[in-house]
Amino acid sequence: MPGRAYTQIILAMLRIGVLGYGGGPSSIPLFRHEAVTKYAWVSDDEFSEILALANALPGPIATKMAAYLGYRLKHTLGAILAVGVNILPSSIAMMVVLVILTSLQKEAWVKGMTTAVIPVVFVMLGMLAYDFVKKSWKGLGKVQGTLFGIAAFGVLVLFHFQSGWMVILFLVYGAFHPSILKRLGGRHRGSPE
Repeated sequence: MPGRAYTQIILAMLRIGVLGYGGGPSSIPLFRHEAVTKYAWVSDDEFSEILALANALPGPIATKMAAYLGYRLKHTLGAILAVGVNILPSSIAMMVVLVILTSLQKEAWVKGMTTAVIPVVFVMLGMLAYDFVKKSWKGLGKVQGTLFGIAAFGVLVLFHFQSGWMVILFLVYGAFHPSILKRLGGRHRGSPE
């Protein structure tokens, strides 16, 4: 039955999209249940490899997992379907919430809600920044990671350099980082063995 795989993709990604509260990482057990246990699209070992690869790439993990699993089952159309169905529930919910908040934005209680959530967002961004610092230190070493962070901050904030170009610049450097270290004869915790 050729349509069976499409039905499985739709049902699995819809369940993950509806039940995956808390962002991408919290939906990983749901992906595992659907892909390994329920439909046996991949083995447990394959799922671990897919998860490791998805974590290594930029972007939301849930979208990458959906795209890979959809592609594995039905190539490009499967990937597009899986991603679309996976993000549909949260997209609809977000639009509904935004319409409601926009229509009520002048209400004092709505202003209070949006103002009260700012410290929470600040803490969440701080935690994210801390995780990035740890990953930077692990990959580049503490000294170089800190110096790069200070340099990036200075160039972005003081000189208003476009962040996209800064990311590209550091990506290019990162591609050559191991060979640069090898030429300099330096080794640190983050350098490849």
